[in-house]
Amino acid sequence: MRLFHAQGATEYLVLLAVVLIVALVSVALLGFFPGMASDAQITQSQAYWKGTGQIAVTESAARYSEGWSQRSISYIMLRNNGAYPIRITKILGGSNATSYSFYCFELAFCGSAAGAIRNFSDYYYLAPGEEKYIGGYGLGLDTRLWGFGSNNPNYADYARVLFGAASMCRNSSADTGAVIVNDFGFEYTEYIEGQQITKRFVGAKPLIIKCREPY
Repeated sequence: MRLFHAQGATEYLVLLAVVLIVALVSVALLGFFPGMASDAQITQSQAYWKGTGQIAVTESAARYSEGWSQRSISYIMLRNNGAYPIRITKILGGSNATSYSFYCFELAFCGSAAGAIRNFSDYYYLAPGEEKYIGGYGLGLDTRLWGFGSNNPNYADYARVLFGAASMCRNSSADTGAVIVNDFGFEYTEYIEGQQITKRFVGAKPLIIKCREPY
């Protein structure tokens, strides 16, 4: 009888070890493939960026574009959560990347009939509680072109692309992927009672945007 008990205990330990190995391999594979983000991770990222720091990301979207295949065209809605006006000068990302401009097609917003590259600092002054969006071309707001890239600082229009993204949108309707940007943040000027204070904020959590179908 004791022999059977010992055998049963040994078989249980072997099965437990197999289950643990399979679980570890699964976790490793999920962490290995770029662009894979769970719904829980996306939800946590959205909640964090809506409520942390003076500049909130209240909405976001991204997708792969055939016309801009090396980048992920993107849209982010920003809100000033602080008590004082601010002016956004740069958007920050992984590998010390920065973006300080966007391409504008909107005459009313940018004052340019043909479209041109415009600096954030000229257009993104936000009063307390005010919202403005960056990007949107190819995402239902076809007026401002801006997006994320992985690593190509020699790109001609690098200023309107935030490089350093850990993953990008995919050219697949079945698996569109996600934009994941570590060390995402902002550089901005805050106006307090006549004083201008330059500030820099980098989030503790990555910005994760679930991609839409290819464009």
